[in-house]
Formats: sequence, structure tokens, C-alpha cells
Amino acid sequence: MNIYETKQAARKAAYQAKAVQAEQQADAAHAQAHDMAQAIPFGQPILVGHHSEHGDRRYRERIHQGYEKSFELQKKAEHYADKAAAVGKGGISSDDPQAIEKLKTKLASLQAWQDAMKKLNGILRRQAKAAPETRISALVASGLVDDSRARDLIKPDFMGRIGFAPYQLQNNNANIRRIAQRIKDLEKVADRPKFERSGPGYTYREDPQENRAMFLFDGKPAKETRDLLKRHGFRWSPTRSAWVRQLTANAQWSAMDFMRALELAQRQQ
Repeated sequence: MNIYETKQAARKAAYQAKAVQAEQQADAAHAQAHDMAQAIPFGQPILVGHHSEHGDRRYRERIHQGYEKSFELQKKAEHYADKAAAVGKGGISSDDPQAIEKLKTKLASLQAWQDAMKKLNGILRRQAKAAPETRISALVASGLVDDSRARDLIKPDFMGRIGFAPYQLQNNNANIRRIAQRIKDLEKVADRPKFERSGPGYTYREDPQENRAMFLFDGKPAKETRDLLKRHGFRWSPTRSAWVRQLTANAQWSAMDFMRALELAQRQQ
């Protein structure tokens, strides 16, 4: 298991633990409210005007609050269970060691779909005067869509257009450019060797394997230094005992700018 997978597994386990804890608390709150309710005889009304009225109302309110608390805790348990189930199912993280390969696969799929949309629109243009069934047959014969999808494509949209609208081609093409740029950026980072530089009281390190740029200090830096780190996008990581951010070209520039600013401040002291 690589570093990324280890972090994902730990994150999932943490969400699962929170879900179990909330579930147990929900069960306990429900059981307590239920036991309290059992103490009231079935059908027993509040005796208005009796000396027990106020105490009885407070007792019943506590029962109600107990059930409400149980309901809220159950929702909390479901929330964390959903988050645990979603771990690893989002987009492609740049921290994933296989991110470049996954992005290349996604890029190829988007490019193939772009070509398919163009070909299908071309078929519809050539069959503009043909009967609907002829259009459908031509689309299916391309091998790019099935009969159901072909029938959807010949249905006019709100503007009377058939086939794929220009915005669909434009949006897909924008995604192609975005992913291609991500691949280039990640390849630059992957090709860069580990880099380390020391300064007064700190060490700056770039680790392509972890995909992190980080500052390690001999002790806890001064508040001014911490604020400067935050302004440059670095955040404290207890697991690494370092100030880190994702390793990108912007992170590298920010790190150099931080070091210049820090060294200037130290000279002025």
C-alpha cells in the first residue's frame, strides 16, 4: 500500500469509527428516552392544576428531547457512513501515484467521445432530409450509439436543434484541455528530483513521491512566521510535523517567495 492509499484507508477508517460512535450514542439516547416513557402509565394525562403538573411536563419534555437527540445522532451516523463510502470515489487526486495514468485514460475517453459526437452530428447533417427511421438506422449503423440513444438524438431540443448542441462539444473540449494541462503539470512534478534547501532554523523540502512541498522548523516558528506561511498557502500537518502544501509550480514559487521574505525579516531584526 502506497502513501496515498494509506491516507485514504486511514480517512475511511476515521469516518467509519465516527459513524459507529454516533450510532451507539443514538441507540443509547433512544433506550434512555424509551425507559423514561415506560414509567408513565399508558394513557395517563397531565393532571392540570395538580402539584405534579410542572414536574410531569418537564419529565415528558425530557423524553421528547431524548428521542430528538437520538434522531439527530442517527442522522450524524448516516452522514459519516456516507462519507466513508465516498472515500476514493471522487475525482482523480493529484496525490494518487497513478494519477497520470488515470488521467491519460480519462483523456483518451473524452477525446474518443468528442470524435463520436462530431461523427454523429455529421451523419445527421448528411441525413437532414431523410425520414426519422432512416436517420436512426444511420446513427445505429455507425456503431457509436444504440437505438434508444439514436432516437434521443433526433428529438429537437428547446431551440429546435437535433444531435449534440455546440455547448456540449465546447464543454467536453474544455475538459480535454484541462485534463491535458493537469497531465503536463503532474509530469513536470514527477520528473523533478527531490529537492532540499536549509535556511536559518528551517529546512525546505520538495517530495514528488508525496506530492508535497514542505517546511520543517527546528521548533515552533514565531506567530509572524506562521502567518507568513499561511499567506503563502502552507498549512500545518501534524502527521508530518511540517508546514505543507501540494507540490505545484505555484507552490514552488510561493516557497521561494516565503524564504526571501523570511530571510529579509530576519536580517531586519
